[in-house]
Amino acid sequence: MTNKKTDRRDHTYRENNHKEEQTGRNAGPTQFSELAVKPEITKAVARMGFEEMTPIQAKAIPPQLEGLDVVGQAQTGTGKTAAFGIPILQKVDPKLRKPQAIVLCPTRELAIQVADEIRKLGKYLSSIKILPIYGGQDISKQIRSLKAGVQVIVGTPGRVMDHLRRKTIRCDHIHTVVLDEADEMLDMGFREDIETILSDIDTDRQTLLFSATMPRPILDLTRIYQKDPVVIKVVRKELTVPNITQYYYEVRPKNKGEVLSRLLDFYAPKLSIVFCNTKRAVDELTTELQNRGYFAEGLHGDMKQTMRDRVMNRFRNGRTDILVATDVAARGIDVDNVDAVFNYDLPQDEEYYVHRIGRTGRAGKDGMAFSFVVGKEVYKLKDIRRYCKAKIKVRPIPSLNDVRETRVEKIFEKVDARIQNEDMDRYIDMVDRFVNEQDYTAMDVAAALLADILGNAEGEEIHERNRDDLFGDTGAAEEGMVRLFINIGKKLGIRPGDILGAIAGETGISGRLVGAIDMYDKYTFVEVPREIAADVLEAMKNVKIKGKSVNVEPANQK
Repeated sequence: MTNKKTDRRDHTYRENNHKEEQTGRNAGPTQFSELAVKPEITKAVARMGFEEMTPIQAKAIPPQLEGLDVVGQAQTGTGKTAAFGIPILQKVDPKLRKPQAIVLCPTRELAIQVADEIRKLGKYLSSIKILPIYGGQDISKQIRSLKAGVQVIVGTPGRVMDHLRRKTIRCDHIHTVVLDEADEMLDMGFREDIETILSDIDTDRQTLLFSATMPRPILDLTRIYQKDPVVIKVVRKELTVPNITQYYYEVRPKNKGEVLSRLLDFYAPKLSIVFCNTKRAVDELTTELQNRGYFAEGLHGDMKQTMRDRVMNRFRNGRTDILVATDVAARGIDVDNVDAVFNYDLPQDEEYYVHRIGRTGRAGKDGMAFSFVVGKEVYKLKDIRRYCKAKIKVRPIPSLNDVRETRVEKIFEKVDARIQNEDMDRYIDMVDRFVNEQDYTAMDVAAALLADILGNAEGEEIHERNRDDLFGDTGAAEEGMVRLFINIGKKLGIRPGDILGAIAGETGISGRLVGAIDMYDKYTFVEVPREIAADVLEAMKNVKIKGKSVNVEPANQK
């Protein structure tokens, strides 16, 4: 390649880069349904729950469909896989059972993830086969799969090079090459492998490069191996949403469920998403919220697709108020009217934080994001703040009285709306008749009705105070738990499972919420969460365990 040609490419790159900066945000297709792609792809995208394209998808897909080379600068988690996966699937000939596209990824984990995503996008293109290949996997299995016929290969540079040397991958029909996370591949020392792979493939190909950063070595690759690429940038500041109010709360792990409940009651969002870092946490929190009376459902990768679709439909239709999800499961969530996002677990990656909170505050609406911070996680929060360039303010946890006052305010708002917009004459007559018959004032009646709506708030407050007195220091080993005394033990043939079963069966709470059970010959101590201890006492009043009547009371009373 001559210097003259290199200089021309360099000039073209800068020119296109400038042009893209100026025109990249012009109106174009924003919905997947607007793309001129196979109906099978559109159907798969709809099934995955995607509707509106992310910025990188909206900017990168159209030029790819025209056959142009593309340089896409975007962070992880911005929807890059679909940004190149959809054009690849559109271009692949399903009748030709030969490699037609190669996607290079820096790690085996990413290769597996990308292959899985493209496979989902091509769900209804049954004749198209996608194969991940990477080091550490038996190469003979990969060779058998390649011989069986594969159109799209997703692999790490080292293993792809190995197959090229063995001639188990032939490049005769490859029309598209993608470098995904190009900067990371160069950092890992794959430059020589990448250049060898690109040199082996016909120059009359479409070359797509996606990278979070654009250091000099990346620019060198684009000049040498791409033809007048369209340059697309989605910088970090475009990923944050200005109309989201962001707060964080310092909590102890055991108190997260209670704090979440108070925030749900205090802010009363119509639709909210709660993010957990693990599938187990999703299951446990969903059960806890359901036991507390919330309309909550979980969503994670272990669930069958039919169940996930059912959960999402109920959430979209408003039959489920709270969706508890992992980051992976939440990728397909595209619901415009989510009022609040809760980071029940702080995400491991700053990028995930941006995409989590981006589920609210859509379509010009205001949104709220709440994060729970445990101990040293406050340092992780500082990294998130720095990354987002956003204000995330610390807030005190609402007290029970704060929650009650908020409920009263919302009730009065509804009352005001009714008085302003509805004909209240017949109701006035009813109240007037009742007041005259019973010799009450209208104020007495209004106060009684308010107390009834609130569930007798004053009585609840007294009950809360009495309960705190009743359950003082009970000697519980875990913070946030109360130790109860039960007057039967091992001598009567009682086992811990019998105690656990009785409490769970009578109260309806999950057995996972019950703490330590210490059994002695004639009595037993059991720990339960403080917030449900009074309910446990009430439910266990007339219970028999293995035919034996029991007495349950706070441990500090014995």
